[in-house]
Amino acid sequence: MGVGAETENASSKFSLQQLDEKEEVELDNDGAVRMVKDDLQSTEPRETWGRRLEFVLASVGYAVGLGNVWRFPYLCYRSGGGAFLIPYLIMLFLCGIPLLFMEFTVGQYTRLGPVHSLAKICPLFKGVGLATVVISYVLCTYYNVLMTWALYYLLHSFSPSLPWQSCNNTWNAVGNCSTGFPGNATHLQSASQQFFDHKVLEMTTGIEHAGGIRWELFGLLVLAWAIVYFCIFKGVKSTGKVVYFTATFPYFILFALLINNVQLPGAKDGILFFLMPNWSKLLEVQVWVNAAAQIFNSIGISFGSMISMASYNKFNNNILRDTFIVSLANSATSIVAGFVIFSAIGYMAHIHNLPVDDIATDGPGLVFVVYPEVFSTMPVSQLWAPLFFIMLLCLGLDSQFAMVEVAVTFIMDGFGKKVLKVFKRKELIVLAVCSFGFLLGIPHITRGGIYVFQLMDHYTAVVSLMFLAFFEVLAVTVIFGVRRLSVMVENMLGKKPNLFFRVCWQFLSPMLVLGILISSIVQYTPARYGKSYTYPLWAEVVGWFISLVSIIWIPLGALHELWTTEGSPLQRLKKSVSPTIDLEKPSGESIALFTAA
Repeated sequence: MGVGAETENASSKFSLQQLDEKEEVELDNDGAVRMVKDDLQSTEPRETWGRRLEFVLASVGYAVGLGNVWRFPYLCYRSGGGAFLIPYLIMLFLCGIPLLFMEFTVGQYTRLGPVHSLAKICPLFKGVGLATVVISYVLCTYYNVLMTWALYYLLHSFSPSLPWQSCNNTWNAVGNCSTGFPGNATHLQSASQQFFDHKVLEMTTGIEHAGGIRWELFGLLVLAWAIVYFCIFKGVKSTGKVVYFTATFPYFILFALLINNVQLPGAKDGILFFLMPNWSKLLEVQVWVNAAAQIFNSIGISFGSMISMASYNKFNNNILRDTFIVSLANSATSIVAGFVIFSAIGYMAHIHNLPVDDIATDGPGLVFVVYPEVFSTMPVSQLWAPLFFIMLLCLGLDSQFAMVEVAVTFIMDGFGKKVLKVFKRKELIVLAVCSFGFLLGIPHITRGGIYVFQLMDHYTAVVSLMFLAFFEVLAVTVIFGVRRLSVMVENMLGKKPNLFFRVCWQFLSPMLVLGILISSIVQYTPARYGKSYTYPLWAEVVGWFISLVSIIWIPLGALHELWTTEGSPLQRLKKSVSPTIDLEKPSGESIALFTAA
């Protein structure tokens, strides 16, 4: 990722003044477009990834998370099987890849986190950047609870016999416990389901019954946050080393499981069930919306993490190449995970003589109920169970690193010198961020915590995200403009983005995001847990408050910008949509500042 100072070519030198002359935009003399070259010389050199591979692995690790294992396979078979891959791949190339390239461009060019980079690109929507930080931090407070559960299962995987494979335990309700899947017998629960409900969670009957803290989970939550802290406390220097293991190890396990699972009896039926195309599904609008939403959520657009990680790149790192590597690796992993999961589900359906549809599920139930049940019947179960839960830990930790790093980057970019006067060292700032995240995660490890978890997940990852995504795309591709975005790419890579990216940024991606947002609003459904539990009204109100915690910063940021900007209302609006970022190609001296380690 070495970068040298390039000689500026007069034919490719762009400035905002030249650009706006072409667009015939009149700017007032005191500068609606404000240049900030002096920022580069007034700030300390920003740390960078040790090698380009570290950035790629960290980005792949963030994109490839638990959703690839528990969400995509189920969504694929429910949305037309193999036919779903058509809208999925179309949305990947029309929405996922262009918007990831956009976020990488913003982060690498500005060398700032999402809050300050988006504030420079479109001051009116500076609240979007803060909203992405808030949603990422809220998400990481309960995402680490999944790591807590995975640690619990991992420790119990070393028992002489797997504790979820029989009904002869103190936590089992013997009268309705089944050592296999109960099928249509609704009064029965599998042993693995009872282990999760009665042993791991000790769950109550509803969110209104907190039931006290599960102290075993409390200790493991401390351990989970300690792991996160010691992996990121040195910034990208430490994270870049950790991802060599956490981003690659899951692939060894996935392929080992794939080779093992396809040899099991019934595996073929499960895979056919996963891939059998139902072409009529392609006529349903919801299937296309599901495909776009899966791409958006899986890659991690609008969480701020990709902008944050790209901000630690050297100035002319080839982000176009990295965009394709990250996007295609993410989608390929989802498809491989589908084969792994459904070959195992087909095997379970075979040994219990049940339809595959009775076993297939998504979410935490897949990895903490169905798959543990699979291991209890597989040969060498004591080997596969620990490896599987170590894989889950790696998948989750990579995503957790990136989400916590967004908050740390925001603090250091905005208040670094002031905060360092109090905490003295960056390591202590990271410790404070992790400690506060741990405190916010405690409600999830009470006996009623699973209901809190489901409520948070629904209103954070489903409701809030699409609002943030829409306003981010609006700010960057519509208001800041594709022409300016193309200049940023040319300054870094030496050539403009091709016609495909410019068309996607200008028309296709904004329309797709708007369509997903409208569909999410029209087809909104309240949060539920399982098939029967519905949340009380007060919990729904709390859920909407959780959504507003992130969304509210968008209008507040816009109002603050309009209020503090001088001039008439029209002048204030005009200045508020004018970028404060220098689009003139950096000189050799500036590039040296950009690339300093």
